[in-house]
Order: sequence, then structure tokens, then C-alpha cells
Amino acid sequence: MSVIEVKNLSFSYTQDVETIKDINFKIDKGSFVSIVGHNGCGKSTLVKLLIGLLTPKKGEIFINGKLLTKNSVNEIRQKMALVFQNPDNQFIGATVEDDIAFGLENKCVPHNHMQAIINEYANEVGMIDYLKKEPSMLSGGQKQRVAIAGALALNPEIIIFDESTSMLDPKGKRDVRELILKMKQNNPNLTVISITHDIEEAYESDTVIVMSEGRIATLGNPKEVLKDKKLMSQVGIEMPFILTLQDKFKKQGIDIPSVDNVDQLVEALWQLK
Repeated sequence: MSVIEVKNLSFSYTQDVETIKDINFKIDKGSFVSIVGHNGCGKSTLVKLLIGLLTPKKGEIFINGKLLTKNSVNEIRQKMALVFQNPDNQFIGATVEDDIAFGLENKCVPHNHMQAIINEYANEVGMIDYLKKEPSMLSGGQKQRVAIAGALALNPEIIIFDESTSMLDPKGKRDVRELILKMKQNNPNLTVISITHDIEEAYESDTVIVMSEGRIATLGNPKEVLKDKKLMSQVGIEMPFILTLQDKFKKQGIDIPSVDNVDQLVEALWQLK
């Protein structure tokens, strides 16, 4: 079942140049989809179109089968949550607890139910011990965890990460990647869309959409799509570390079976004779 369907979508900020050029794709319910591409390829514009911040020049967007329009956008947004690139831009409360509560208050969740919801999602993202802390005192990775907890607390059907790891150090990126995978395991019906430069994150998704110059260059299983060296070079994307390493081993005459992560790669290397 498609939770999002985009048909012949085009958009331009000016009359002369199209930022999004006649793109089509579907996203299945419960899937984890990464959208990658170089700067200026149209990724962030696509997010703004999906959540109704921008209006298409041409084409249609369906969310759960409902056409996204000015009349339906508020209803549709109730089913979606967005985690921004810079979590400081979405902090409202004086404490972590207050910040997670903010969206629940907007949805008029009764106060006697609110604390249990806050505790549940703070615990899910590993921030239960920080509820009384000021967000400004947290690390970048911790701030993103709080932002994710606030989004999950709204019980969305779709959660969109807009470059949510781009400002983090390598450990922070890894922690958020692991949290997204854990989140999907705990919420199998949740649809996750990640607009990202983190190719390692894209490699772990179910589907990757590669954008270039406002168009979809290709889409499919990241294990297949991202190993296309010629295409990755054309669109300005580096191959994932694990595929680069496998390629170098192959050039040395060492054939390693297909693996999904570094742990599996290490295990495969141990088994080589």
C-alpha cells in the first residue's frame, strides 16, 4: 500500500528555472526511504512540497490516497512529523520534558495522559534521564534525540528527517542512524523518509531515491543502486564505505560475499581461508 504517491510533480521558484522536474515515485507504508543527491538537486524543495509548504507548479501529491491541496493540507499534516537539520530551530520548552510536551499540548492531549507519553518516548530515544535538563545543555546528538522523541510522541504515520545528521560529528551521526533503525523496529507501520547526505544511512534504508538536477536519476534497493560507480560519480555521491572496501578487496583478488553492514563484513573476512 502506498502511503505517498507523487505524480508528474514539477516546481519552480522562478519562471525560468524548474527546481523539481516532472518526478514520479511511490513510498510504501512502513518503509524506510532515503533521498540523496548533491547540494541544489531539489531534495529540500521536495520535502517542502510533501508537507504542503510549497504548492506544485504541475502534478499531484497523494498522502494515504488523499490529494494534497490547500483544503486538505492541515488534515494531512496531522499524520506527519518533521525533524529539522538544526534541532535548535524546533526547541520551544525550557526543559526536555516541556519540549516533548509542546506538540502534545497543541493536539489537546489530556494532561493526565501526557506524562506517560513523554516518558515512553523519552525512554525510547534514551533521554529519560534528561527530562529536567535545559535543551541548550545537551550535545548535538542528544538534541536530535529529543527532537525525534517530540516527533514520535505525536504518533505520526510518516516522519521526515530533513538533513537531520548533517550538523553532527561521526559518533552523533552513527547514534542517530542506529536510533532510526531501532525506531523502525519498534514501529513497523511508521513510514520514515530521510533527506540526507549521509550515504551510510542511505545504505541502511529499504529504498534510496537518487536525485540530480531536479530529477530522479534512479531509485531502488540501496545495496544495488549505490554500487553503481559510474552513476554515483555522475551525480556527485560517494559510494558507501562498505561497498568501497569490498571493491578494493575485489581488486586484490579477494572475493567477499554480499554483506549489509560492517559487522557482517568483518565476519566474512574472518571466514576467508
